Amino acid sequence: MDQRPRKVQWERMLPHEMEEAMAACPTALVPLGTLEWHGLQNCLGVDALKAHELCRQAALAGGGVVLPPLYGGMGGVPEPFTVCIEDEEGTVSRILGNWLMALCMELGRVGFKAAIIVTGHYGATQQLIVREAATRATQRLAIPVLGTPEYFLAIDAGYTGDHGGVFETSLMMHLHPELVDLARLTGDPPYQGIGGGDAKRESSAEYGKELSDVMVARLATLATHMPSWDEATRTAFLRAEQALLNYQMEAAGKARNTWAAWADVNRFAPYGRLLAEQRFAEIEALVEGLS
Repeated sequence: MDQRPRKVQWERMLPHEMEEAMAACPTALVPLGTLEWHGLQNCLGVDALKAHELCRQAALAGGGVVLPPLYGGMGGVPEPFTVCIEDEEGTVSRILGNWLMALCMELGRVGFKAAIIVTGHYGATQQLIVREAATRATQRLAIPVLGTPEYFLAIDAGYTGDHGGVFETSLMMHLHPELVDLARLTGDPPYQGIGGGDAKRESSAEYGKELSDVMVARLATLATHMPSWDEATRTAFLRAEQALLNYQMEAAGKARNTWAAWADVNRFAPYGRLLAEQRFAEIEALVEGLS
């Protein structure tokens, strides 16, 4: 009896395996990241690697097919070995947004009935462009497409995102422990090119697992159910995502600062739970209550 785990990575599947996976759950999971400094203790591919592994575990738990991660994003810290494919200027993308739209069109043509785009790279503009591209794809393809930074699914678990700090380092200690070396951090914070607590003293694989478990469970639930949403459910989902996007775009525009869209993210704490529970009207009401 074959004891190997079933394949969920597109590039590793034989054609018959792809057919079986799509028949079981026609959801595509799309991880995004970049190549960027995340401190002396972390590997340079943190963003893409964590997004990909979260998607892979979610597909194993709930179904779906995982695409290879994209190593290239908008913006990046001014530190060594950082690749910036597209500058962050306002809320405009000439590369990422168009690439995501073209990819979603191809996913629909291949036969997927839902898609989840997970960005592990938190450039302020990238986060907005990912959600914007997903809402546009939902409209054009008439299938649900979610686009979100991974931490947005677990704000209620205390995960508010950072850059190579306690959150990301803990996640990597759980997801890819061989790619973390805390001994490289010497002295006291602030450490070079990272932010978010004292990564050397406060990070742990146990904490990373706590956060990962929440995100994987919610991604798995979404991957399982999104392909079967009827038109009314898809419309309610789209209205909620558009409300969130509009609120954040307006916040960025009024402040003339894209990061204003992400001020006090704890205001969005219920989002991940409500999304997984398909309580879209409550998401819309949550956003309207912030205006």
